[in-house]
Amino acid sequence: MASHIVGYLRMGPKSSADDWKKVAADLRSSIWRQMAAAGIKYIPSNTFSYHDQVLDTTAMLGAVPPRYGWHGGEIGFDTYFSMARGSASVPPMEMTKWFDTNYHFIVPELGAEVNYSYASHKAVDEYKEAKALGVDTVPVLIGPVSYLLLSKPAKGVEKSFSPLSLLGKILPIYKEVISELKAAGASWIQFDEPTLVLDLESHKLQAFSDAYAELESTLSGLNVLIETCFADIPAEAYKTLTALKSVTAFGFDLVRGTKTIDLIKSDFPKGKYLFAGVVDGRNIWANDLTASLCVLTDLEAVVGKDKLVVSTSCSLLHTAVDLVNETKLDQDILRWLAFAAQKVVEVNALAKALAGQKDEAFFSANAAAQASRKSSPRVSNEAVQKAAALKGFDHRRATNVSARLDAQRKKLNFPVLPTTTIGSFPQTLKLRRVRREYRANK
Repeated sequence: MASHIVGYLRMGPKSSADDWKKVAADLRSSIWRQMAAAGIKYIPSNTFSYHDQVLDTTAMLGAVPPRYGWHGGEIGFDTYFSMARGSASVPPMEMTKWFDTNYHFIVPELGAEVNYSYASHKAVDEYKEAKALGVDTVPVLIGPVSYLLLSKPAKGVEKSFSPLSLLGKILPIYKEVISELKAAGASWIQFDEPTLVLDLESHKLQAFSDAYAELESTLSGLNVLIETCFADIPAEAYKTLTALKSVTAFGFDLVRGTKTIDLIKSDFPKGKYLFAGVVDGRNIWANDLTASLCVLTDLEAVVGKDKLVVSTSCSLLHTAVDLVNETKLDQDILRWLAFAAQKVVEVNALAKALAGQKDEAFFSANAAAQASRKSSPRVSNEAVQKAAALKGFDHRRATNVSARLDAQRKKLNFPVLPTTTIGSFPQTLKLRRVRREYRANK
C-alpha cells in the first residue's frame, strides 16, 4: 500500500539574503530525506517557495505586471520580491487568503496584452535537485485552470475581462514545463486544482475539460495526479474531474470533504488511483488512526488495494513543523499532538496497516491518546458546557442600552468615535517608508 504527502511547509532558520539559496537547498534536502526515511512513496517537489506557490506560477509564466520593469529572462529575487512586497518606488501586488486558511497568496494580475513566457525553471530544477540526492519526487504545479480562476484583471484592463480567456496563452508554457520534467525522468506529476471544490459555473468546469484535453499528448507517458482540497467537491465538478482521460489519479480531502466519500463509493472510474486524504493537514492534533483505517478499508473495497494511496487532506503547509522542538509542553498534551513531521509518520503507518503490517503498539498509543483527550478536563470543561446550554432569556440584560452607554463613558472615557487597529495598517508607500526607517533606528 502506497503513501503520499500533498505538500510540505518550508520553515527554516533565519538567514541573510546571501545565504538564502543554501538554506533553502538544505531545507528541501532535509524534507525529502525525512519523507523518504519515513517510507513515503510519492514525495512532492516544487512545494518549497520563497513566498507562495501562486506567485511561483506567475514567475513560471512570466506574468509580471509592467510596473516592475522586468524585460525577460529568468526571473530573479529582485523582481520576485518586488511583486510580493513592493519596493521604494512601486507597490506590491494584492495579497489575499488561500481559500479559508490563514495562508495568503499574491493575486496574479493578468491581461490579454501580457507576453507570457517560460521565465522560471524552478519546478524542473527542484525535481533534478531531489533526483541528484537519490529521491524520485512528484513535481507539483498549480493547475492552469485554478491559476486563472484565482487571478484578476490587471490595472487598466476592463473589470469584465475574464482571465480564463487566457487559457490558450498559458498552456504552451505548461507544455514546456511538462516536457522538461519528462526529459528529466519524472514519472508522476501533480496538478493542484483546489478551485474544483467551489461552486463553479458550467463554462468554468468546461475549462478543466478543455485544458487537460489540450495537455493530453504532452502528458502522455506520465502518471497524472489532480489534487483537490479544503472541502467537498460538488457532484458536477466530481463528474468533470473523473471524466478527464489524461488523468491517472484523483486526490480528495476526506477530512473536510466527507460527502465526497459518497461520490467515490457511488461512481469511481475503474483502473484509476484514489489518493485518499485522511490525515488532516490543517490542524495540530494527532489523527484518529482507527477511524481513518475504517474509512480506508471501505474505500479499498471500492477502488482496489493496488489503486488506493494514503495521503494528507491538503499540504502540511498549514500546520506546525515538528514536536521535537516542543520541549516545554506538558506530556499529556504532547501525546495529543501531531505536527507535520508526525503526520508524515501517521500517513505511512496507515499505509502499512492496510498492507497487513499494522504497528499495534503505535495504534494502541494513538487510541489511548485519543481517549485521553476526549475525557480530559482540559477539553471537557463543565463551566463551558453550562455556558453552551444557555437559553434565550439568559442573554437578556438587566439594564437598558442607554444606562450601559452612560456607564461606559464614565468608566472608559472613550472619544465619540473609538477606532481600532485590529488587523493590518494600510500598506501605503509612506507607511512602508516609516516602518523601514523605524527598523533601521533612524
